[in-house]
Amino acid sequence: MKPHRRKRLGAILFVAFGLSVAVTLTLFALSQNINMFYSPTQVANGEVESGTLFRIGGMVKDGSVKQQQDSLAVNFVTTDFVHDVAIEYEGILPDLFREGQGIVAEGRLDALGVFQASRVLAKHDENYMSPEVRAALEQAGANPENHQFRATPEG
Repeated sequence: MKPHRRKRLGAILFVAFGLSVAVTLTLFALSQNINMFYSPTQVANGEVESGTLFRIGGMVKDGSVKQQQDSLAVNFVTTDFVHDVAIEYEGILPDLFREGQGIVAEGRLDALGVFQASRVLAKHDENYMSPEVRAALEQAGANPENHQFRATPEG
């Protein structure tokens, strides 16, 4: 092989190796930032392992919000009107957080089945519902428009 072809081949191999390393690192970084979304029914059915980072969405169950008096800790229940999941969060809740509203929380499920939220997001007006929460409620047989449960056909 002639020297100039050997140089060209070396340069091509170097660039190909560099690109493959860059693509591998990018894909690894992206995979670490992907948080799966689950409904309370999926969590109750055991579709997510404890300790896994994920997002859960649903409606804040009426009468479930318990604010600690001496700290920022809050306990509440999110529901898709089929199953409920208890959530613990320590921090300042969004201004629009209240019972009967849709939320998305990010965190991990502990060994007792309680979702330990690291972040809580509330919908930003009374007419908006995140597509993920809407789809989860519809799949569970709830009507997202009026938050009423409707029976799903057996089959």
